[in-house]
Amino acid sequence: MLDVGASFLANQAMNYLISGSAPQRSGNAHPNIQPQDVFATRDGHLVLAVGNDDQFARFCDVLERPDIAEDERFRTNAGRVRNNAILTPLIAELAGAPRRDHWVRECARVGVPCGPINTVPEVFADEQIKHRGMLIEIAHPVAGAVPQVASPMRFKHAPLSHERAPPLLGEHTEEILRELGWPDAKAPAAPAADGK
Repeated sequence: MLDVGASFLANQAMNYLISGSAPQRSGNAHPNIQPQDVFATRDGHLVLAVGNDDQFARFCDVLERPDIAEDERFRTNAGRVRNNAILTPLIAELAGAPRRDHWVRECARVGVPCGPINTVPEVFADEQIKHRGMLIEIAHPVAGAVPQVASPMRFKHAPLSHERAPPLLGEHTEEILRELGWPDAKAPAAPAADGK
């Protein structure tokens, strides 16, 4: 896990290794490519990832502000990174009025990467999440049907099963103790509902 954590530093690691300067916290903003951040809309948030100058010009057309792409401060990615303190609030102001779906649809239409930041209820209402079977229900001896998030691991030759509910307190204690070589071990009595 440490290796994975270090590798996730990706561009921030290379910025430091090349320049010797430690990166500062920047929230969701990308340190090398702008605009690439999270923006609030009238009814939610979206993530925008404009990857190059051509995409930026198309994005400005979607904003109905092509003049921003012609502004010398923002014409190139290097300029946008240098002047991000001006650019990001400008985009935030323009993005705030329309609905999130408007931006996602319009950015997709012109090939600019953009996506909604879903709430947890929106995640489980998503058609692809439903199609992938990420929400399952398992019969539970006390609670009835218990909703569970399915494992994302899918193995072609070793399918996972979701037949067992989360165990009750102490449910498998005797079984585990027997596996450990204590055949006469008994599970402690489960606590009463009042915790005594």
